[in-house]
Amino acid sequence: MIKKGEAGFATKKLRRSFHREIIYDIISSTDIHPTAEWIYEKAKKVIPTISLGTVYRNINILKEEGRIIEIVDDKEGRFDAKTYKHYHFKCSSCGNIYDIENPDVIQVNKEIFSNRGFKLEGCDVVFNGICNRCGDREN
Repeated sequence: MIKKGEAGFATKKLRRSFHREIIYDIISSTDIHPTAEWIYEKAKKVIPTISLGTVYRNINILKEEGRIIEIVDDKEGRFDAKTYKHYHFKCSSCGNIYDIENPDVIQVNKEIFSNRGFKLEGCDVVFNGICNRCGDREN
């Protein structure tokens, strides 16, 4: 189905897809920021015939639709259904990624850039360190 977009350009309006909705449900039902392979393993339990390629295609569509975000990791992409502005913390010991929902961090960034005459429109930040679980194990 084709729909007219801004400035008269044709844009593709995607129909709802059973596979896509299952993949979205998997991503939105966890806070571990899963990889595509993890999502694939969960999706196979619901749709045994699904392929890894189908998972990747639908993840890309979900990103284009703005329903999920990708957290760029040095090894592989991780995905999050929380699309509002927030930050992440990655543990360098266990590799887990945690949400950091502190509006003060966002305000600090806006002030830093505003003071230099820049208009900040967005920011993707991943803090790195040791999470409390791994820190407790080391002590």
